[in-house]
Amino acid sequence: MAKVGIVMGSDSDMPVMAKAADILEKLGIDYEMTIISAHREPDEFFEYAKGAEAKGFKVIIAGAGMAAHLPGMCAAIFPMPVIGIPMHTTSLGGRDSLYSIVQMPTGIPVATVAINGGANAALLAAKILAVSDEALLQKLKDYSKELKEQVMAKDKKLQDVGYKQYS
Repeated sequence: MAKVGIVMGSDSDMPVMAKAADILEKLGIDYEMTIISAHREPDEFFEYAKGAEAKGFKVIIAGAGMAAHLPGMCAAIFPMPVIGIPMHTTSLGGRDSLYSIVQMPTGIPVATVAINGGANAALLAAKILAVSDEALLQKLKDYSKELKEQVMAKDKKLQDVGYKQYS
């Protein structure tokens, strides 16, 4: 059963949302990915958001650009955490999306990651789920260790070519 719902308003959001899916797969977290427009198909959207809890979702990751209503509307209906990903836009560089998602009214919180922050949205969802899942918590610790080792390997490569180390 999928624990995370990934929803986006358009297939143009797919490159960013795929990063979220990749992280969830790496961590072994089941998810379901859907394209639904809150504006263009409101009945289908309401059905999705109202049925998410019954489907077993514990977290929804919602990506949206421009007016960016999808994350907030999910949060208004779905009783568990919603993580919003503001999408980069050509007109305002994603600031419009960011402001729309982060400025939710009191009582309708949406955790918001960086513009195009698909990977971080998935990591935040995993951390939420790891509160009650020791095996997942260990996977997150291992992931953090991998990141550290990658940085250390890059530094070693830098030092091997003769750059002085920062101290």
